[in-house]
Amino acid sequence: MHRIGVIGGGTMGAGIAEVAARAGGEVLVLERDTDTAYLARARIARSLTRAVEAGKLDRDLADQAAGRITLTTVIDDFADRDLVIEAAPEIENLKTEFFTKLDAIVAPEAILATNTSSIPVIRIASTTANPGRVVGVHFFNPVPVLPLVEIVATLETDRVVVDKVTAYARDVLGKRTIESKDRAGFIVNALLIPYLLAAIRMAESRFASIEDIDEGMVAGCAHPMGPLRLTDTIGLDVTLTIAESLHTEFHEPHYAPPPLLRRMVDAGYLGRKTGRGFYSY
Repeated sequence: MHRIGVIGGGTMGAGIAEVAARAGGEVLVLERDTDTAYLARARIARSLTRAVEAGKLDRDLADQAAGRITLTTVIDDFADRDLVIEAAPEIENLKTEFFTKLDAIVAPEAILATNTSSIPVIRIASTTANPGRVVGVHFFNPVPVLPLVEIVATLETDRVVVDKVTAYARDVLGKRTIESKDRAGFIVNALLIPYLLAAIRMAESRFASIEDIDEGMVAGCAHPMGPLRLTDTIGLDVTLTIAESLHTEFHEPHYAPPPLLRRMVDAGYLGRKTGRGFYSY
């Protein structure tokens, strides 16, 4: 798989495009208009520059990777892609709309993947004529840094599709892969979200300060980042969306979003991306 398509040039999409281009792929990124395409290009350029400044990437190789990424606002341009990875916002109707269109555009042998972090993949796959070629390929933020990719097979996904995307993520992108059943939250978020929600409930009840909750997990449990700062990094809106999906799927109380999380999202306190969450940035 050499011709890679990415739907969406936001934080996740830009990261996926970057790692695919750094691995030698010819990458096409879809954005809704020229303004957001410009922002996506700038986002990728900043990330490549950070990698160069950190000594993790040669400047010439960074320039070559940037040159392998093309931005477009026309979904029909994806007709020649071998693999298309959707990284649109976590809105089910939006994702299914993209997959319905892509299914009619790309070649029958092309693979369609979703980077959803919470929506059961079969709901997306069922909107296509060939759900066997649809698979979950869940990257983690920041994509160029974190090594893990969850591969999610639905009840319909062909085994050859799972094997191909696993080999691509592992052997071409250099990622570590784990395989999950198609359940809301998959492996990582099904374990992570209850932990984050428990920390939010602790802060909400004023059992301990935000700083002490985080310090307890960093200094006491060797976590690289405390749960509340991690929630800020993920995004409070994303955390809420995943929690709601998990609670809808399993109806277990530890997946229920705390009122504080809902109110902060209502107020626009979404974490690092808005400059304010549990901490100010």
